[in-house]
Amino acid sequence: MGSVRLPTIAAIGRTRLLVTGLLVGACSLVQPLAVARQGDGSLERGGAFMGMGVVAHDGQDGIPVETKSSQSEGVDVASYQGDVAWPTLWNSGVRWAYTKATEGTSYKNPYFAQQYGGAYDVGMIRGAYHFATPDTSSGVSQANYFVDHGGDWSDDGRTLPGVLDIEWNPYGDACFGKSKSGMVGWIRDFLKTYEERTGRDAVIYTATSWWTQCTGNYSGFGASNPLWIARYASTVGALPAGWSSHTMWQYTSSGPTVGDHDRFNGGLDKMQALASG
Repeated sequence: MGSVRLPTIAAIGRTRLLVTGLLVGACSLVQPLAVARQGDGSLERGGAFMGMGVVAHDGQDGIPVETKSSQSEGVDVASYQGDVAWPTLWNSGVRWAYTKATEGTSYKNPYFAQQYGGAYDVGMIRGAYHFATPDTSSGVSQANYFVDHGGDWSDDGRTLPGVLDIEWNPYGDACFGKSKSGMVGWIRDFLKTYEERTGRDAVIYTATSWWTQCTGNYSGFGASNPLWIARYASTVGALPAGWSSHTMWQYTSSGPTVGDHDRFNGGLDKMQALASG
């Protein structure tokens, strides 16, 4: 009967080191994904998208109880969703869509052509949005960058005015390090520049709690800029100061095909009127 060779202490040590290294490596792959959701600066610039901070800051409390035939269903998409199945969305009743075009003054959505053009090709009314980063450059610079890279408006009856997505900073301080008056000034500069470049007033996407925290619930934009409110609940809830009604409502991030679903506050005819200016 042959002798059995037992592993040496050195070999056991090497095995433990190998296993430990693999576990550490696996954790290093998972951890950034978890931490990135907490706005601590670990998310790579350009990775932000509309509504990514809503659940963390405002929570979620159901979805609208009824599907109102008088309100048009829409979706919003960004690069993390890749190529979008637009025919599937169209067949499910979605009739409009917004695509992230830009962020700051250095990021362009690499899927923009498929997402923005694809929605148009199946018959949807479409638009583009800009994720604002007021801590990186001026409102003037970001509005110009947006218009130059997908955010321009076309008088074709099926292109909606551009959207300023202004919400919690996923890279750090919620208000991007700005005072309330400084934030209002930054937003004003963006909106003014966009209107000068396109002839249209941009839509403002925001959440009431963020708007209150970071602008002091400023009321000066409601007369000119349509409101797209973010609230994942059965009702729209309280609106920011200056708006007596909303134009669009992002009500969930867990819808079918594309997670982020929205409702236009009116029928398709009103949406077409907004597109036409």
